[in-house]
Amino acid sequence: MEPGRRYISNEELLEVLIENYAERVNRLAYTYVKSWQAAEDITQEVFVSCYKNLDSFRCDSSYKTWIFKITVNKCKDYLKSKWYKSFVPFDFRWTIIPGTIASPEEEVIEKNTHHTLSENVMSLPKKYREVIILYYYEDLNISEISKLTNINLETVKTRLRRAKALLRKKYEGVDENGE
Repeated sequence: MEPGRRYISNEELLEVLIENYAERVNRLAYTYVKSWQAAEDITQEVFVSCYKNLDSFRCDSSYKTWIFKITVNKCKDYLKSKWYKSFVPFDFRWTIIPGTIASPEEEVIEKNTHHTLSENVMSLPKKYREVIILYYYEDLNISEISKLTNINLETVKTRLRRAKALLRKKYEGVDENGE
């Protein structure tokens, strides 16, 4: 649910935005920078930027799309930085899909499946990984992804199709234990 704007202060609105989107912003940032520590720093920068620019929010899009756009831009700035270019990220542990598990055996299979999926998504080239994450895990539609990333609508569709094909190829021959 989008936070209302009429009856609350900027501080209260920021609190609602953080509550609703901080975890998703952090996860999205991680998909770009592949480091939880850097993703947390970027998440903080995103919400500082949100606070500074709340009065200039034009309501052309949802808060979610606006915040994700800021996140993508902050991540791109980070990846262009001199510091990042001298750093090799090593934190690739990421569980994408929370689930309910009925037995220890199912839990092992579920963790292995999530780990394999996570590794496969993270191993995609950035241009494909970006659309997969935004489409499947952040529930953005193709039009929103296009606006958010400044990529042509047809290009987003093509990247999504190619990303799915790459993931399908990675899963060919993988058994339920991820081997």
